[in-house]
Amino acid sequence: MTVSRRSFAAGSAAAAASLAFPALVRAQQAKEFRIGLITPAGHSWNRAAVAFGEALKKESGGRLTATVFHSGQLGNEAAMMQQLQSGALDMGWIQAAELGSRVPSVAAINAPYLVRSTSAVAKLVKTPAALKLLEVLPRETGTIGLGWGITGMRAVFSTKDLNSSADLKGLKLRINPTPVYRDFYQSFGAAPTPIPTPQVFDAMANGQVDALEADIEFSWNARFDKVSKVILQMNALFMPFAPLVSGRVWTTLSAQDRELIRSLVTRALDAQIQEIASTEPGLLEKFKATGIPMKAEPAGNVEAAIKTFDAAWLPKAPAIAELRKAGAAL
Repeated sequence: MTVSRRSFAAGSAAAAASLAFPALVRAQQAKEFRIGLITPAGHSWNRAAVAFGEALKKESGGRLTATVFHSGQLGNEAAMMQQLQSGALDMGWIQAAELGSRVPSVAAINAPYLVRSTSAVAKLVKTPAALKLLEVLPRETGTIGLGWGITGMRAVFSTKDLNSSADLKGLKLRINPTPVYRDFYQSFGAAPTPIPTPQVFDAMANGQVDALEADIEFSWNARFDKVSKVILQMNALFMPFAPLVSGRVWTTLSAQDRELIRSLVTRALDAQIQEIASTEPGLLEKFKATGIPMKAEPAGNVEAAIKTFDAAWLPKAPAIAELRKAGAAL
């Protein structure tokens, strides 16, 4: 039987359309993203996640939505990382401390004295040197990192008199249990003491620990000044977080949806970073208004602290050197 050229062309077009149909359907699939965080509802990280979800619903015409599970409702960060790896959780906004405990190179972002102010932190996390750290995550953790959000510089709240880091010697200091923080504070002779975040205020009040270190936003919300005698502004450490997408989930998304998610996460992070940088000075003024003494770490102590830390950590996280250069240029 002879097939006309017109019939053949029509048949080929129909076949091509049928092959393209699954891709079209995939691109238009509805999807609810479940986002896990450990921070409470009022925290800036949580507000940024909610803002991302609202923008995602709007920009996709309701096809893509996000539900935020704050305050560790889905477990701690280690549990959420396992869920991300299996695909049971779509997204997690995870601290660099958790990522650095799994991938030593990522711990570079937690190194002390990369920068000396929150305004500089806001710029550092957007540099190529900082964003490059996320490139190993698909291979090492099965997740996709979409950028960095921040906290401000961390300060030490103490029930003992402090004038500088030299006075940390012998103190039981509550820290975030990341190796970087542990090694940094041990170098001053402190006894790092990990305590779950919900128990920190009571631990200070009952003398279980002598001091704690935390960012200014969280510290004001928790009112750590009420259980402290002094605040020492080290201006050494900050704790970024990275919005992660499960690699298993990422592969099911169309290129258009991936790009939409990337752009909206970037928008949410930009707003979160700007909020922290702009509101921290006001929070510091609130602390000052309470009458609690606020001391500053002497600049002369910084170089020695950097030298001690880098001797131990540069072999494990060479990117620290690149981050220091990026920070110095800001």
